[in-house]
Amino acid sequence: MFTIRPLAFGFALVAGTTHAGPLPQPATDNDFHTHTPGLVELGRDLFFDPILSGNKNIACATCHHPTLGTGDAMSLSIGEGGAGLGSKRLAIAENAPKSRIPRNAPALFNLGAREFSVMFHDGRVATDRTAMFGIRMPENRTLERPVMSALAAQNILPILSPDEMSGHPGENPIADAVADERIMGSDGAWALLAARVADIPEYADRFGAEGVSNIHITDIGTALSAYIGAEFRATDSPFDRYLRGDDALDQQQLAGMDLFYGKARCSTCHAGTFQTDHDFYAIGMPQLGPGKNAHAAYADTGHGMVSGNADDMYRFRTPTLRNVTMTGPYGHNGAYSDLEAMVRHHLSPVASLAAYDRTAARLAEGIAANDWDAMDDFDEVMRIAEAVEIPDVALEKAEIDQIMAFLNSLTDPIVGKTGLGVPQSVPSGLPLDLVSPPS
Repeated sequence: MFTIRPLAFGFALVAGTTHAGPLPQPATDNDFHTHTPGLVELGRDLFFDPILSGNKNIACATCHHPTLGTGDAMSLSIGEGGAGLGSKRLAIAENAPKSRIPRNAPALFNLGAREFSVMFHDGRVATDRTAMFGIRMPENRTLERPVMSALAAQNILPILSPDEMSGHPGENPIADAVADERIMGSDGAWALLAARVADIPEYADRFGAEGVSNIHITDIGTALSAYIGAEFRATDSPFDRYLRGDDALDQQQLAGMDLFYGKARCSTCHAGTFQTDHDFYAIGMPQLGPGKNAHAAYADTGHGMVSGNADDMYRFRTPTLRNVTMTGPYGHNGAYSDLEAMVRHHLSPVASLAAYDRTAARLAEGIAANDWDAMDDFDEVMRIAEAVEIPDVALEKAEIDQIMAFLNSLTDPIVGKTGLGVPQSVPSGLPLDLVSPPS
């Protein structure tokens, strides 16, 4: 029996195989942005504080909770108009949500690594040397000041979404500014939110201790990125320990690793230290929910809407697979609640799209919407299918089991358990516990 070890130049040779696949180098501290402990703790409190939502009722943690794999365990979230967390978050009858949030709440693991330069499922925030301050932002949401990472820039966008955090016109001044497309400038939504935070003495004092005297929205985004990067760094999985030279993988996981980096072609896209190449691919995901308003109200053409290129239609960003066992449902809209079902979809995307079982999604009730308009539109399903660009792969059941074992080895068992944790209270004094609405 062979003891399998990663070689110094990043390759592993697995006994009895025909493929020597490249393995990544182990993650190091140098791979991550660093921040002061004070800024990390400040970001933690802002992350859990509903002060950043228009109606002061939703926090970043509502859809990205540490106890729910840094997501919300649902296919499509309920933001404004909901109460509760995860599967217990329900629509409030007297203020029913206008719509579901159109895409799955992505996990936050390892986003503090320097290589994460593309954000959102469609890549609408990304480092770009030609953009203002080197980061491309959506139209009318250009950065007003520089930030150190795409993550810090991304953090200041969900607070502008009516269905996510800002609320709807007539409900609060933030929502009104967003509806009027007053985002930037002294009377814009960003300035109004920053002023809210600055008006809380504890936040003002703590930002001041970090050298920030006049709080700007980019300071808030940076603080949030400091917390996310520190709290959700996941680099102590069995796979990480294996890359560092330990015998941390069992035979089933080793066989799955060989398939992942060989015959199964997973690493064609899920490459690098965190199993993502940060690129975009069309893999024929079933479409559900409200979509992102492309050629039909229920369609979602992904990166194509950002780039404007026909070749990018229905392409979505390759997600990292770190802690993937914790981060379901899967896909840009959470079409698959089960990880093995998502793996099987990759083996034959067009056939899987055609045979999709709608019960595979996990959707909260109480929203008056048809989530399946896209799948009921034959032409739209054909467009999704025709865009598929990954080849079919034939695997036996035993091989799928081995890949599943390897994916389990990507789980860091201590992430989220040794950091700051959930605060007991936040400086705004707003309640942290989001209780379910009365029945």
